[in-house]
Amino acid sequence: MKAEIYNIKGEKAGTAELPERIFGVAWKPALVKQVYEGEMANKRRPWAHTKTRGEVRGGGIKPWRQKGTGRARHGSIRSPLWVGGGVSHGPRNERNYQVKINKKMRRGALLSLLSRKLKDKEVVVLDDFRLSSSKTKEAFGVFKNLRHSAKIYNIGIKGGRVLAALPARPAGGPKKAGIERPLHNLPFVNYIEPRNLNIAELLNNKYLVLDQSSIKELEKTYAV
Repeated sequence: MKAEIYNIKGEKAGTAELPERIFGVAWKPALVKQVYEGEMANKRRPWAHTKTRGEVRGGGIKPWRQKGTGRARHGSIRSPLWVGGGVSHGPRNERNYQVKINKKMRRGALLSLLSRKLKDKEVVVLDDFRLSSSKTKEAFGVFKNLRHSAKIYNIGIKGGRVLAALPARPAGGPKKAGIERPLHNLPFVNYIEPRNLNIAELLNNKYLVLDQSSIKELEKTYAV
């Protein structure tokens, strides 16, 4: 599969051959939905917690005698029937929301979504994403060039959120730590390493930006 390559000026710089086993997988929306919901469930933490009548403070004495008052009998003011008492059947922080996601399921959903994004022209391939300085203005200029020169009109702005999947240490090159901070400073751009791609990040961002070293890392990560 072929895709056009752009440089950081937004100009066409040739074509790239994308691996068929990664970007040529059939679209499986049910699998993508299942894995996405599993990822969201695994991130969930049971913050909501109510106290039972045995955990609420006070209520150690019977509020009034059993008989002879004409009122209903009660043994504790911490009964769920009383204001300030315990809660029956409320949420507890012992609940476990974890869901098992099989490796084949996660892999299949991710490759299916990558293939769909490529088909929808939401994958942008650069020859090499390098910045001369670790400046947010320069990183913003890359997406500005893509909007004006490459005619990807809403990339990097509202309505066109970007997930930049770029390796931290490209083979034979300097560490790309200089691109992480400026990319994080842009409000509609997120940074991630290709080996850490996940369904939630891909769905929450419209465009996926890769460079040629990213494709090599994806091939290495998902080698058959």
